[in-house]
Amino acid sequence: MAGSHNDAILVVELAKWGAMSGVPDAAGVIFADDFDPDAVEVDDPSVRIVLAFNETVATLVKNDLLNRDLVYDWFRADLLWERVGPAAKRFREKAGVSQLYENFEGLAAGQP
Repeated sequence: MAGSHNDAILVVELAKWGAMSGVPDAAGVIFADDFDPDAVEVDDPSVRIVLAFNETVATLVKNDLLNRDLVYDWFRADLLWERVGPAAKRFREKAGVSQLYENFEGLAAGQP
């Protein structure tokens, strides 16, 4: 199903929020050659920014407030999760809360 005009407005607002939150710089860090997904933790500022932003987007998608196909056209959740997912999973285990970042992980798992 195609996204609506309201979906488009929300994507633009999310893009603005992401830019203000430092998502582009954080993405640059997590995709750098020297970034090690198996060594970094959730307290790393770039990891935290990417997780928070994408969990928000994924929660909107999960609750049918934002079109999934539009989000998949916008960015690659699967590639982002590959880079920060290991830190999120370690944090889940440490915190004992399996639901942490589950919406982002689910969005990434469904990426075509």
